[in-house]
Amino acid sequence: MAQICLSELVTNVIQHVGEGTPVTLRMALSEPYLRLEVEDPDTRALPTLLAAGAALESGRGVALVDILSDHRWGVFLQGDSKVVWCELATADVPTARALSSGSSALRAVAAEEAAIGVMVDVLHWLHARGYDPDDVLDRAQNHFEAALGEVV
Repeated sequence: MAQICLSELVTNVIQHVGEGTPVTLRMALSEPYLRLEVEDPDTRALPTLLAAGAALESGRGVALVDILSDHRWGVFLQGDSKVVWCELATADVPTARALSSGSSALRAVAAEEAAIGVMVDVLHWLHARGYDPDDVLDRAQNHFEAALGEVV
C-alpha cells in the first residue's frame, strides 16, 4: 500500500506541476502509522479528491490514496513549497471507517474501482510513450504469479 500511495503522490507532481520538478520524499514510522510525505515547490497545484467516473482516463490517484490511507491524508503549505502526506496503518487500528457498519462492501467496490482506474492510467501512460500495454500486462502478470508462488 505504501508503494501505491507514494507512486500516486509523486505522479501527481509530475502530472500537475511538471516532469523534472524537484521533490523531497520523507517517510516516518510512528506506530501504529507510516507517514509518507512528498514535497514540491508549487503551492498552487493542490491535490483534490474527485469523484472520477469510469469513463475518465485519470483523476483517481487521490481517491486511491484516500481509500488506502483510511482518509488520513492532507496537504500543507510550508514556505514556498507544499507537502502532501498520507498515513498508513501498520497494525490493526480501530478507525471510524472500520467501526462503521454496513460500509465494507461499498469500500471494497470503491477500492476495486480506484485500483482499476490506476491500472487504466498506467496503460494510457505506457501507450502514449510507445510501449505495448499488452506486453507489459503479461510481464506484470508473470511477476504477480511468481510472487504468489513465493508466498505459498
